[in-house]
Amino acid sequence: VGMVAVPDERLDKLAEIYEPDKKTPAVIEFVDIAGLVKGASKGEGLGNKFLANIRETDAIVHVVRCFDDENVIHVEGSTDPRRDIDIINMELVMADLEMVQRRVEKATKALKGDKKFQHEVDVFTALQKHLDEGNLARTFECDEDDAALIATSDLLTLKPVIYAANTDEAGFTDLEHNQYYQQVKAIADAEDSQVLPICAKMEQDIAELEGEEKLMFLEELGVEESGLDRLIKASYALLGLISFLTSGEDECRAWTIKRGTKAPQAAGKIHSDFERGFIRASVVKYDDLAACGYSMANVKAKGLQRTEGKEYVVQDGDIIEFLFNV
Repeated sequence: VGMVAVPDERLDKLAEIYEPDKKTPAVIEFVDIAGLVKGASKGEGLGNKFLANIRETDAIVHVVRCFDDENVIHVEGSTDPRRDIDIINMELVMADLEMVQRRVEKATKALKGDKKFQHEVDVFTALQKHLDEGNLARTFECDEDDAALIATSDLLTLKPVIYAANTDEAGFTDLEHNQYYQQVKAIADAEDSQVLPICAKMEQDIAELEGEEKLMFLEELGVEESGLDRLIKASYALLGLISFLTSGEDECRAWTIKRGTKAPQAAGKIHSDFERGFIRASVVKYDDLAACGYSMANVKAKGLQRTEGKEYVVQDGDIIEFLFNV
């Protein structure tokens, strides 16, 4: 398990301006789970344990090998991203099928005493057929109410996915002609998932560099940030998370909230008293502050500091000061 800081250039800039005693970034927790093998859903290898680990997560980063190297052994003996993805997905589908079958049986028993369970039986029977054909739960087409019902079953293939396509250096610099990467991209596009190209070998080199050296190396590669930073940001967004910022001489901090959170609930992230006694929020958009030369005096002069009430939906990058009753 690793607690990873979410890279945020906005927070870095605020810390540069205020020179606070403390700078606290948003964090995201990654759990490194060993690869599944064929038969994991039936307990092969440490299958059941790994499946249980996956069940506890909110989203999945599926690392897929997209390079040839005879010195790096592949458990299946060759490089084939489509096959590798199919093996993992099938194990997850098999595990989900067991859960859905149990749900159908339970709802069918309950139906004898209460006809309201008929809809649940219908929905999960249709989902069972969908999974039986080798499809993922997240590709099952249904309305919002049925999706909410299915979400109560904690299925593995319902979780959002980022495919991290691990390429070699040559493959990373020419993704358009990298057949392995293109295979992964096609699969991701078909199921409305994300794909992120990454070169683990280059990441190792990047991790050993700092400051100007690191920036120069990234520039040579034609990228603005490391694959690791891109993966962290993509994972954060995949979970539907955004950050609002607070700033001052004591601390500059990025606070994590779900997209769509209103001001009082955002205030509650700082302290429950802030939510209970919420009066209003003073809000400045980070982009407005940047456009004003990072001068709060200019922001106020241009009328860009707004007062928001209880119904305000906090936006990513808002710099907020809360007023509350003790």
